[in-house]
Amino acid sequence: MAEIKTAFITGAASGIGRALAEQLANEGVALYLTDINEDALKNVADDLKAKQVNVHYRKLDVASKDDVFDTINYAEQKIGDLDAIFNNAGVSLTDNIDTMTYDDFEWLMDINFWGVVHGTKAVLPKMLERGTGHIINVSSIFGHIGVPGQSAYCAAKHAVKGFNESIHYDLKDTGVQIHSVHPGGVDTGIVKNGRQLNNKNGSIDPADMQKRFETMAITTPKRAAEIILEGVRSSKYRILVGKDAKFVDRFQRFFPNLWRKRMLKNTGTETAF
Repeated sequence: MAEIKTAFITGAASGIGRALAEQLANEGVALYLTDINEDALKNVADDLKAKQVNVHYRKLDVASKDDVFDTINYAEQKIGDLDAIFNNAGVSLTDNIDTMTYDDFEWLMDINFWGVVHGTKAVLPKMLERGTGHIINVSSIFGHIGVPGQSAYCAAKHAVKGFNESIHYDLKDTGVQIHSVHPGGVDTGIVKNGRQLNNKNGSIDPADMQKRFETMAITTPKRAAEIILEGVRSSKYRILVGKDAKFVDRFQRFFPNLWRKRMLKNTGTETAF
């Protein structure tokens, strides 16, 4: 694995993205940070600049292909060729398929799936030209399973998983590595900042859902970032983040019918990872 000297991170204002930025900054990696929340992003960048690290930032909507390509081009002008991109930005949506609007479904898919595609396509030509680079695309343990009330989220995360696996083969012998990241419950703001609307029991109380999520989010963002970076450095393709992610992965693979029965019993208790 080539040394990572420069990195581009989406969703860097909080959660796993911020933790990745902090750990990479501690190692002296030059960073280009992006997020839709410009104020929070500036605070992160200011904190990291205090460590005398080369840090730049820019507001970015990963749903916009042109914005992603322009920002990555700008980042390369500021910090040089990108050794790694972390396509980490994501949002959550809880709703039943019969009540879910197309606007909400497309909002989530544009960020959670197309944002990953845009970031991958934007960096790939130069990485292939140099014969080196790391593309780290964040899926979820929900990229392996379906969960009630999470049809849009699971669809996007399954799409990222399939996208990653296919290009893993496409990039064989090119020197460019793809890493498919599957977190379990990580203590981030994804539920609080998402759109929590309905489940089979009716409308959702977002505050109650946030409380339930907090009891399930057993991995800290710092630990999640450590696991991801350890996986990248050891050239792992699939990176499971958290004991819960490993448990769910094994359970649903070895006992698929039992897993589905468990999910049917849990209807109305969904939470996004």
